[in-house]
Amino acid sequence: MDHPSYSVGIEEEYLLIDRETLDLAPAPDALMEACRTELEDQVSPEFLQCQIEVGTRVCSTIAEARADLAHLRRTIARLTAEFGLAPLAVSCHPVADWHRQHHTEKTRYIELERDLAGVARRLLICGMHVHVGIDDDDLRIDIMAQLSYFLPHILALSTSSPFWQGQDTGLNCYRLTVFDNLPRTGLPPVFDSHAEYLRSVDVIRRAGVIEDTSKLWWDIRPSSRYPTLETRICDVMPRLNHTASVAAIIQCLTRMLVRLKRSNQRWRIYDRFLIGENRWRAQRHGVREGLIDFGRGAVIPFPDLLEELFDLIAPDAEALGCTAELHGARDILAQGTSADRQRRAFAQAIESGATRPEALNAVLRHLMEEYLEGV
Repeated sequence: MDHPSYSVGIEEEYLLIDRETLDLAPAPDALMEACRTELEDQVSPEFLQCQIEVGTRVCSTIAEARADLAHLRRTIARLTAEFGLAPLAVSCHPVADWHRQHHTEKTRYIELERDLAGVARRLLICGMHVHVGIDDDDLRIDIMAQLSYFLPHILALSTSSPFWQGQDTGLNCYRLTVFDNLPRTGLPPVFDSHAEYLRSVDVIRRAGVIEDTSKLWWDIRPSSRYPTLETRICDVMPRLNHTASVAAIIQCLTRMLVRLKRSNQRWRIYDRFLIGENRWRAQRHGVREGLIDFGRGAVIPFPDLLEELFDLIAPDAEALGCTAELHGARDILAQGTSADRQRRAFAQAIESGATRPEALNAVLRHLMEEYLEGV
């Protein structure tokens, strides 16, 4: 078994808002042209006209990926400001109505809207994806099955979508309730080999249902374009340092599982039913209520789980040079996830005498500020 590169790449999707009204706004053609001039293939339009996507280069370390993402965020903020707009690194706009949004006139998105109908039209959501380089096809499939256990832990830390169309949903991650309505989403199936994965996918590909594996939208998947394992469960996080911390966890977990395999060990594969329960708990509560430890048969507080996770992957963080970024995840517990902080901004505005619409605007201004933190 060859040594994986553990290279890392991060993709983020942003919402664009009018700086004055705070409403969603479409990206003008001139803005996209200016972005492409400066960022080349690191920027692209997204499904909706009010979205924009960026992606880092292939990076060897989390520090390198963080620096590249900081450059992307700064550039997008500067260029959008020239058009009276601002980007938000958040998974749902707190008040926007999806009925009023329009998809990008691009063949891929036209076909997506045609195929998925009303389900696609509700996709007023943004995500963050982390790629980790694993060149070996079978190893990629094996690690995908094992890493799925940790997806709820990763989701809990990233949650940033508590509001939907002006209402507090009671969830820390409402985004997944929208995304899970699409086909081929959620936790991935367990495959014994890369060949089995290809045979399964080929059944629906040959039937004309999908044209390629880019239409597999699982929480984690073998990338359709790169020799990477792509973790897709995360909400977008407003604070760049938190993004780097979650990416470090994903990179370190990947290396830890490969390390176990080299010692003829592996992480236990749990039924999707059990992992799905933790996925729901992360979606509902974020880091507040803890997750189930299946071995102990009990709900364990999230701070305890995080410290156990740090111990588990400490050698990998040291080897990958990302111990500082990894331990930065403690700040998420101390300050709350973005969902927690958005609710706090809303409550503080209400306590100061703001009306409900004014308090929701306070949340939007809070998100504008956090986009540039650490950038």
